[in-house]
Amino acid sequence: MIVPLLNHHMKSLGASPTTAGIIGSCYGILQLFSSSVVGSWSDIVGRRYALITCILISALGYGLLGISINIYIYAIARIPVGIFKHSLSISKAFLSDLVSEKQRPHVMGRFNSASSMGFILGPVVGGYLTELPGGFYITALLCTCIFIINAGLVWMMPQTPDKGSIAAPPNHVSFHHNRTPKSDNTEPASVEMNGSIPNNSEHTLWSQIVSVFKKVTGVAFSQMWDIFLVRLLMAVAVMLYYSNFALAMEDRFHLTPRMTGYLISYGSTLGALAGFSLGPLSRLYQYNIYTMLLHSSVLTFFSILLYSVAPKMWIVVLSSTFLAFSTSIGRTCIVDLELTLGQKHGSGTLIGVGQSVTSVGRILVPLFSGIAQEYSPCGPPQLGAVLALASIFLMYKSKSHYDGSAQSKMKRE
Repeated sequence: MIVPLLNHHMKSLGASPTTAGIIGSCYGILQLFSSSVVGSWSDIVGRRYALITCILISALGYGLLGISINIYIYAIARIPVGIFKHSLSISKAFLSDLVSEKQRPHVMGRFNSASSMGFILGPVVGGYLTELPGGFYITALLCTCIFIINAGLVWMMPQTPDKGSIAAPPNHVSFHHNRTPKSDNTEPASVEMNGSIPNNSEHTLWSQIVSVFKKVTGVAFSQMWDIFLVRLLMAVAVMLYYSNFALAMEDRFHLTPRMTGYLISYGSTLGALAGFSLGPLSRLYQYNIYTMLLHSSVLTFFSILLYSVAPKMWIVVLSSTFLAFSTSIGRTCIVDLELTLGQKHGSGTLIGVGQSVTSVGRILVPLFSGIAQEYSPCGPPQLGAVLALASIFLMYKSKSHYDGSAQSKMKRE
């Protein structure tokens, strides 16, 4: 509801384009550095506590946004949101703790579909409300109320037994080695499992900071660099596709902004529906997530390439159709691979670092897109196709590592 209205609201407050750009960049930088920290923190203090904290502080930020009568209050309001608005990431980590590895792609796909529905309906509701007198402030306060309701829903969730009190952690997990079978011996309840420690009060602030630092640096210096590089390349490729989509549609096919909006909504709707196909697809691929990711990446590459050279509008619609399915499946598969290959680091830390990698892409894409558009309106998607092809090549070179993980996963199930 809020995101499409932010630039217009900053302009109404008298902010220059440069000021608006600086505030937007600062928000992106906060997200870049905080996602790994907050994700790792949720491994330490527990998902439920971290999720409620992030939701309530985000509600505070949107509440400040609802009373931002000048650009200074607006800038202050973006700080708590930039640091703590990681409810989706923590929710994914929460879900990964609650379901088996076989069920995870299916459940994550449904979760992504629910999130996509929010991105489809939100701009419509926000656009309607903003036409009312004081519409932006009404929208921001409504957003605040929704966050508070969400915090209440999380608080009402039934307590789930912590995995740390059930089984011992795996002996070793890394990107380049198969996992060893889980031990049958049980460990004390304080032992760390899936990187998550039961929420207990004896963790001092200093010990939490030290633990977060160790966990984040542990992932940063692990042997998972190739899967994060795959994620970065594919994220940049898809963002380049969308970076100048509206302008390219106008220049190449003389499409109105309204028709372009319909086309984007069409792709978003297909992406939401594609999330429900993860369960059947996983069974079809015999839960080989590597193969699913590779095939979806190949489809993404051809969809972007087809769009970049499309001479007619129906080819653009066709490429958008395939791209919506492939990106929805690919996003779920890459998260599942990260969680499978780096289980010892904790799901919150892994998902947080993954979000930071994507944030790096968001910083790079405007620069890459601008340079590519100097060459041609088709330059950004063509560059995206090249990066997608590089990602496929990297996955192919690492095939033995991915396959080893998939086989060990099947043995455990």
